[in-house]
Amino acid sequence: MTEFETAQEAFARWAESDPDRPFMHQPVDGEVQTWTRAATLDGARRLATALRGLGLEPGEKVAILSKNCAEWVISDLAISMAGLISVPIFPTAGGETIAYVLADSDARAIIIGRLDDPGAAEAVGDSIATISMQYPAIECQHDWNELIEGAEPIEDWHAPAAEDVMTILYTSGSTGRPKGVVISYGAYVYASNTTLGTVGMTANDRLLSYLPLAHITERTVVAGPALYTGATLYFTESLETFPADLQRAQVTLFLSVPRLWTRFQSGIHQQIPPKRLSLLLKIPVVRGLIARKIRRALGLDNSRLFGSGTAPISIGTLHWYERLGIKIREGWGMSETCGLSCTNTPFRKSRLGTIGAPIPGTEMKISDEGEILVRSPGLFSEYHNLPELTAEAFTEDGFFRTGDRAQWDETLEAFTITGRVKDIFKSAKGKYVAPVPIESKLAANPLVEQVCVMGAGLRAPVAVVVLSAAAEPSSRDEIETSLRSTLKEVNAGLESHERMSHVFIAQEEWSIENGLLTPTLKFKRDLIEDRYAERIAELGADSLVWAAASGQG
Repeated sequence: MTEFETAQEAFARWAESDPDRPFMHQPVDGEVQTWTRAATLDGARRLATALRGLGLEPGEKVAILSKNCAEWVISDLAISMAGLISVPIFPTAGGETIAYVLADSDARAIIIGRLDDPGAAEAVGDSIATISMQYPAIECQHDWNELIEGAEPIEDWHAPAAEDVMTILYTSGSTGRPKGVVISYGAYVYASNTTLGTVGMTANDRLLSYLPLAHITERTVVAGPALYTGATLYFTESLETFPADLQRAQVTLFLSVPRLWTRFQSGIHQQIPPKRLSLLLKIPVVRGLIARKIRRALGLDNSRLFGSGTAPISIGTLHWYERLGIKIREGWGMSETCGLSCTNTPFRKSRLGTIGAPIPGTEMKISDEGEILVRSPGLFSEYHNLPELTAEAFTEDGFFRTGDRAQWDETLEAFTITGRVKDIFKSAKGKYVAPVPIESKLAANPLVEQVCVMGAGLRAPVAVVVLSAAAEPSSRDEIETSLRSTLKEVNAGLESHERMSHVFIAQEEWSIENGLLTPTLKFKRDLIEDRYAERIAELGADSLVWAAASGQG
């Protein structure tokens, strides 16, 4: 035993106490493969032996390039058991990013699994050992299943110290090249256990793992706590099967991101127009029936806790879901804080729109410049190969400079995110504007699915919006009327220098595929601004403008 219990040690206890209990459910070509606790542990132990058999030495790095799947979790366990360091790569990464991460981390091997674009994996080359899971990707030197079948379960697991490096997480790269965030075993153990205690996770919980495991949130808020509690994990096969996969899981805890919460909302509005649904929810007798029917249709009828993170969510969206009996708790954290650092659990209605208070063991405060500073056992060790950047990231007393701006409400005892330090812009009037709070207000309109407020050097800020599916049955006049009303209402509550002159309607969705969203569905704000800058500079006196499909006109 180590000075603390590692995830593999904790999971081994569960496998010993109830070996035949299902732990992971993985759909493959429409059929669901089930991994019991015993099978999961055995697979990890055998793969650990196989990795050592490839000549990999303790402390060397092994990359994982795959969408979420049961084999991803087993691979991660095996890498730790063998004393190696995991380097997850986002499955949506392009060839250039893959090549950079492998070179910067000095990875000696890579495990390749489920990918929507196997072609990007060709960037791996043949200079390192390659291992292929059961999913079609690229031709590899080794087969994942054959390695496991030909190896004996490892006996001498790696027993790490708290400061030993467990994993290097490369940020999703909203600007520039991704940075390698070095996470220790101590930070991972703290994050996983504090999270499961905060949300009250138990062995009886069911979770859907679909947000990228290459991101810290899924790693320490879903997968990590599941290993420590023996909770059941379900996976998705594709975007098309997501609704069916969610229905199959009948999750008890559900974590999502604002982008998906608004997608769910748009889907509901396609079935029931916003005005009609709002009217129905005002009728006491009908409200409960409608709300229950919607929760059941989403596959969330058995969920006792709902979460949202990685980006701010509109308070209007939160209120909308609350009427359906879906009380979404916002949380906040970063790769550098090893995931969840601040949360609105337990739920308090008065705190809607805030990220709540720090989790046990984490200190948070606001600098004189309005930036969140964090100190906790979950902080990262360093930025890989970037000593100067690491030094700049910390204050003299050990607080991490997050780059996020926030306000603290003494009455609510809660923090409210107001945006990134670098996102604030100065208009032509010479005054600074924080776009995130304004975007949150605009997003309360159900016709708006995505919104980005910009205005550096402009006479007044401009809101660029992508319409939701709920707008499809509406006429152009109806959409304009709705957005004009929203613009007027939002502007009425803003300072004069913050008030927007236009709402510009983009007729292309911002996505990972077109490069305008990160793999965790955050805006690449600088690229969005560049895409529409020319058209926005030409705007006239009208308060609503339609864009060409390309956004460039």
